[in-house]
Amino acid sequence: MTFRRGARIGVDVGKARVGVARSDPDGLLAVPVETVPRTDTAAHRITEIADEYDALEILVGLPISLSGNETESTRDARVFATELASLSARPVRLVDERLSTVSAHSALRQSGRNQKSSRSMVDQVAAVVLLQQAIDVEKSTGAPTGALLQPDQEPR
Repeated sequence: MTFRRGARIGVDVGKARVGVARSDPDGLLAVPVETVPRTDTAAHRITEIADEYDALEILVGLPISLSGNETESTRDARVFATELASLSARPVRLVDERLSTVSAHSALRQSGRNQKSSRSMVDQVAAVVLLQQAIDVEKSTGAPTGALLQPDQEPR
């Protein structure tokens, strides 16, 4: 099994903020980058970040419910990912991110932060969690994680 070498960008899409993380080219570690306000320029900023790190691809978390159903947040993430795919020259993949935000809150609580003090960081930590999970899956299977979006693909 081979792992495609190259930095990756992980994106956790929220209504108010978008958490961004990156990996090193060897996929050893995912780290927080920034929290981008969810404005009309958010997708542009994320493509800039992907360019800054010469990313191989952008992985957008798809918040599917525990029962496997799509929600309003799932549709919102698809729309955002489609916008990213239309702006970026880099591939955009949708990856299942069930429980990444829950894991992020748990990790922040264990580090001694309360929910209010960690609000600005939780999106970045959720992006780290989903990115690290995607890297781990690719390393164990040898196949890229998630569904590749085509730039002209309509969100479902």
